[in-house]
Amino acid sequence: MSVVTHAPTSEVILRPGDTAEFEQVTRALSSGEVDDPGWVAQARSGWDLLPLALRRSLREFRRHSGPRGALLVRGVPIGEPGVTPSVLGSVERSATVSAASLVLVACGLGDPAAFKAEKSGALVQNVVPVPGQEEMQGNSGSVLLSFHNENAFHEHRPDFVMLLCLRADPDRVAGLRTACIREVLPLLSTETREALFHEEFVTEPPPSFGGSDGATAPHAVLFGAEDDPDMRVDLAATTPLTPRAAAALAELGEAFASGASVTKLEPGDLAIVDNRVTVHGRTAFRPRYDGTDRWLQRTFVAADVRRSRDHRPGDGYVLIR
Repeated sequence: MSVVTHAPTSEVILRPGDTAEFEQVTRALSSGEVDDPGWVAQARSGWDLLPLALRRSLREFRRHSGPRGALLVRGVPIGEPGVTPSVLGSVERSATVSAASLVLVACGLGDPAAFKAEKSGALVQNVVPVPGQEEMQGNSGSVLLSFHNENAFHEHRPDFVMLLCLRADPDRVAGLRTACIREVLPLLSTETREALFHEEFVTEPPPSFGGSDGATAPHAVLFGAEDDPDMRVDLAATTPLTPRAAAALAELGEAFASGASVTKLEPGDLAIVDNRVTVHGRTAFRPRYDGTDRWLQRTFVAADVRRSRDHRPGDGYVLIR
């Protein structure tokens, strides 16, 4: 395996032998239900059987996600996907090769996590275009998806977001967009940085949550270390409460656009986004709804699952609020 860093993200390229070794582990997990805690426990044990170089790279990424806050792993086993789903709320309950690949990696980065209000709390979710949802700012849409931290409204938003490509869009135009605050921060004025560290913003839940929880209490967009802050923002759902906050949010959006990286995912590509420091989105594409559309599978990761214990009945993996 070789690890190189260049635009658009850091890359881990699995050799054919590494992919075969990885797939052998997923095949051992090919029976059962992904959302069964017992099956997840088996996947956690399976992590130790993955190629050593891959495990080392993922551990390093967990410790520090680098200047772009994203990692691309190429050559991840995905099995033989069928036709692309096209229904709202589509998830993967069965222990397929691709689902096993996602959960195995999740167990190395932390613990898989899901939200009961979103896609019925499934640990592996399908990200596919859905008829009638084209304009939606969410995983079922196909218009330009604006930059956001995943579930920015939530107290226990994911630490990492993983997107595994099972099928690219037929026209090969859809691209994952990412922008990391570590690269964007130097582009911002002093006034904007100061404003973003103040609690002058509120954020609504995304459409996939049904909008039932309402907006957050006022929060800052940037918090933590001034020279390496964490970030909490959704350009489609975060509202500034003051004129200076509005100006700062506009400047931040412009900086995201100018500093963005775009990755056109191919089958077997796994994109891992550090949701604490990196926002992501997607370029627009035209769905066909004929079974050949773009198909990603998504899993969230909590690096410290203990923090959300009061949200997870029975110490499970699904947050109920």
